[in-house]
Amino acid sequence: QLVESGGGSVQAGESLRLSCAASESIYNCMGWFRQAPGETREGVAIIDTLDNVQYANFVKGRFTISEDDAKNTLYLQMDSLKPGDTAMYYCAAAWFPELIGCDLKGSFGFWGQGTQVTVSS
Repeated sequence: QLVESGGGSVQAGESLRLSCAASESIYNCMGWFRQAPGETREGVAIIDTLDNVQYANFVKGRFTISEDDAKNTLYLQMDSLKPGDTAMYYCAAAWFPELIGCDLKGSFGFWGQGTQVTVSS
């Protein structure tokens, strides 16, 4: 089970930190995805058990993904937020053998319920 928190409404330029608490530590790949109304879901950031990270181009330099293994918690620090970042943000997790498929377009089997992020100008 994945439970997100930390979403909210902010002004452009402000920051938010999303959290995703996992009930189990059975995943070797976790990430954040987002979906705006009328848009398809897109990958935002991925991290694997080797601490390799991947970011979508549209968040590079602004967002940072991290995890606390002791707490089974995934984070997404979002700085310099823009109105275009407005979306429902989802935490996702999976076990990929040899980490093949652990990427922004990977097929993740476990999803949280989402947390809304709204950025106004």
